Amino acid sequence: MASDPEPPINASSANDHAIQGQSQRLRSLFKDSNYSTHPKNWDTLWKESFTPWDRGGSSQALDEVLSLHREVFPNAPSSADDWDKPRPKALVPGCGRGHDVLLLSAHGYDVFGLDSSPTSLEEAKKNEKRVAEEDAEGKWKELYAPRRELGVTTKGRVMWVTGDFFEDDWVNDSGYGQVKNGFDLIFDYTFFCALPPEARPQYAKRMSDLLNPDGGRLVCLEWPLDKDPSTSGPPWGVSGDLYLAHLGHPGQELPYNDKGQVMDGSADTTPGALKRLARIQPAYTHKAGCDDQGNVIDRVSVWSHQ
Repeated sequence: MASDPEPPINASSANDHAIQGQSQRLRSLFKDSNYSTHPKNWDTLWKESFTPWDRGGSSQALDEVLSLHREVFPNAPSSADDWDKPRPKALVPGCGRGHDVLLLSAHGYDVFGLDSSPTSLEEAKKNEKRVAEEDAEGKWKELYAPRRELGVTTKGRVMWVTGDFFEDDWVNDSGYGQVKNGFDLIFDYTFFCALPPEARPQYAKRMSDLLNPDGGRLVCLEWPLDKDPSTSGPPWGVSGDLYLAHLGHPGQELPYNDKGQVMDGSADTTPGALKRLARIQPAYTHKAGCDDQGNVIDRVSVWSHQ
């Protein structure tokens, strides 16, 4: 799982053209708006059924990493003998319809699907019911069946939680139980890129605070890597260096240049810094993470506490 070169930015790629019209709607809604209004804006889009970020299914890239690189996840369920112990806890912030929540459940995690939009979680519950019905009919045998080949024989619990990722109410709510040591796995896709740059220091700090310091792993499906980071969002263009800078300096304001790149310059990290364990190119990913020829652009990075 060694690091690999950054994919090139291609402003004229099919992906950019495909998201241009959708992004215009997003940019117009979020332009110059205070971050405190963003949860309401996202709920408005869900009510309008305007959800271009929804991929219609779970992440093959996440499934690949969890299945083929188990050694990177020391807290992952590993055998039926583990079920007398508390299940590892996972979190998917900005979970939308919950495709990846259901995938993590199939891998044996108890999963919190968190979203600030009540409407999105209504859709997630419908999606969960639909998938369960189709799974019972054998339609999701490969994708949603528990990972028996990995020793996972029982799916984890799924908990849909409405709340603000940056607040504590949803964590402390006794109706959802206590996550005493932090989450064993946090999966981020289309969440970091949805945040304005000014929210990134707080994002990194929050991820550090929520991640279990004893074996917890943050998994980031980095997207969109081929969008110019100097252009407005959401989605905002990202890069491996952007994640590296902010997660290595949680809570710290970092300067940017006019190209939208972080001018960090310091190898020193700040308290609570997360360390990048690996950054890989998955064999498969969503269509939005591929170029015109179908080559995978997406990268998956895995992080832990220092």
